[in-house]
Amino acid sequence: MSATARVQQITSQIAQPSVNVKSPNDVVIVSALRTPITRARKGGFAQTHPEELLAAVLKATIEKTRIDPKLVQDIQVGNVLPPGGGATVARMAALYAGFPDTTALSTINRQCSSGLQAVSSIANAIAVGQIDIGIGAGVESMTLGYGPGAMPSSTSDKVTSLDAAADCLLPMGITSENVAKQYNVPRAKQDALAAASHIKAAKAQKEGLFKDEIIPVTIDGPDGKPVTIAADDGIRAGTTPEGLAKLKPAFSADGCTTAGNASQVSDGAAAVLLARRSVAEKLGLPIIGKFVNFAAVGVPPKIMGVGPAFAIPEVLRKTGLTVDQVDIFEINEAFASQAVMSIDHLKIPYEKVNPKGGAIALGHPLGCTGARQIATLLPELKRQGKKVGVVSMCIGTGMGAAAVVVRE
Repeated sequence: MSATARVQQITSQIAQPSVNVKSPNDVVIVSALRTPITRARKGGFAQTHPEELLAAVLKATIEKTRIDPKLVQDIQVGNVLPPGGGATVARMAALYAGFPDTTALSTINRQCSSGLQAVSSIANAIAVGQIDIGIGAGVESMTLGYGPGAMPSSTSDKVTSLDAAADCLLPMGITSENVAKQYNVPRAKQDALAAASHIKAAKAQKEGLFKDEIIPVTIDGPDGKPVTIAADDGIRAGTTPEGLAKLKPAFSADGCTTAGNASQVSDGAAAVLLARRSVAEKLGLPIIGKFVNFAAVGVPPKIMGVGPAFAIPEVLRKTGLTVDQVDIFEINEAFASQAVMSIDHLKIPYEKVNPKGGAIALGHPLGCTGARQIATLLPELKRQGKKVGVVSMCIGTGMGAAAVVVRE
C-alpha cells in the first residue's frame, strides 16, 4: 500500500463514527424472538389466527426477559393484510399475552418492511424521549389474508392515468420479471441463489442454529388436541439448481420467476424488545444489541425489488459505514431476481448474505419479516463472533428499507 493510500485509510478510520461506542441514550435490543414460520394454507399455522401468533411471541418476550410488562409503554405491530389494519386483534393479542391496558399499541403497514418499520418507530420514540421501553413486532397470516381480497376493489381512473401510479398495482411477480430483464439477471443465477437458500436453511435447522430465535407455539390441532409447532416447515433440504431449473415460469410464459425462486407465502410473528440503555442497565435487563439507524427510500414501482440496492447505501451513509465493514447482511429474498440484483449491485460477497437461508427457504409472512430478520441476525452475529449487521428488504409499490444493528 502506498503512503498516500495509507494516510487516506487512517483518515477515514479517524473520521468515521464508531457504531461500537456506547452511550446511556443508545436504543438497545433486549430480546428478539420469533415463532416458527409455516407454509400458508398447508403448514402448521394454517388454522391459527394471527392474534394467537402475536400473543405467543409477546408472551415469550415477557417470560424470557422477565420484564415487568407494566414497564412496556408502547407496542407497534407491523402487518399488511388484516382487515382494519389489524389494529383491533393486535391490541387483543397484547392484552392476552399479559400486557396491562396501560400499555399502548398501534399497527403499521409499510408493506414488506412493516416489521422493521415497527422496530424503527419504537426506536425513534425511545431516541426522542417519548418512551423508555417498547416493542416493535410483526405478524402475518397469509393463510387468512393473502389473495385478491387484499387489493383495492376499485381505483381512480384519474390517478392511474399516471403510469407510475398504475405500476403500483402490478403483480409482484411481474415486477420481479422487470428487474430480471432490466438488470440482466439470468435464470440460472436466480435458481442458484434459491437452492443455496434452502441448503443453508436446512443445514442451520439440522445444527440447531434457530433455537435462540424461535419460540415453540402450542395450538389446537385438527382433532382439538394441543400440538406444538417448534420449527419452520417450508425448508426443502434436497433442493438443487437443477431441480429448480425444471420449473415453469409463474408469471410470464417467457419469464424466469418460478414458484421455486420466489419467497414462500407464509404465516408467522416476531417481536423485538427495545429500551434506552440507561433504563435497561438500571433494570438489569439483558442487552444483546443496539439499533443504530434506519433508512427507507423510494424506487420505481415497476421494479420495486431493487429497493435494497438503494436503501442499504443510504443507511450506511447515515451510519458512517461501508459495505466492507458490515459482517452479515439479512436481505429479504422476496424474489431471487431482486436479491441477486441487490447483492451484485452493491458488490456484497455472497457468503455474507443470509448465512442461515432467506425467505425463499424460510418464508415471507409480510408484516413479520423485518422483525424476524433481526431475530435471525443477532444470534448469527454472536455465533460467528461478529458485530455489525444490516437488515434490508424491497417493498411493494416501489421502496426499499434497511437498518443497521450491532451485536453486544
